[in-house]
Amino acid sequence: MNRRKLKLCIAVLFGFGITGLQAQAVIPASGGDASGSGGTVSYTIGQLVYTTNSGSGGSVIQGIQQPFEISVISGLPDDLGSLFSLSVYPNPTSGLLVLKTSSSGPLSGLGLQYKLFDIKGNLLDNRKLKSNETDIDLGSFLPAAYFLKVFRDNKEIKTFKIIKNQ
Repeated sequence: MNRRKLKLCIAVLFGFGITGLQAQAVIPASGGDASGSGGTVSYTIGQLVYTTNSGSGGSVIQGIQQPFEISVISGLPDDLGSLFSLSVYPNPTSGLLVLKTSSSGPLSGLGLQYKLFDIKGNLLDNRKLKSNETDIDLGSFLPAAYFLKVFRDNKEIKTFKIIKNQ
């Protein structure tokens, strides 16, 4: 009889344990919070399941991030701002990325180079800028967030957050 009660208790506890188990559905690569005049939203990069919620004020896709802008983390020093400006497009990208400089003169004397880093800080690519438009091929890289840093004479002058999708 005691053995039967023990088996029943184990079965009941096991049954409660199974219903309370939950697995992580996502291994997020990154995330954060975004806020504006319309409200605040938190997001996660790497989520696989999503739903769309619509209302009279607009719609929100829950559970997936949709990057559309370049995040400039640092800026050009005042003495360099009049010489040139930097931009990167398209972002997000699925392959080819273009680093564009709008320069009032030749780039060769400016000592510009870019370095591409992954989210862990590993250096993936490093080249000198030789023209006003430089193509950077991300086709062989996995979908993730990357950081493109532009340097002048080994001093960082601008950083772009790049989203590589499939």
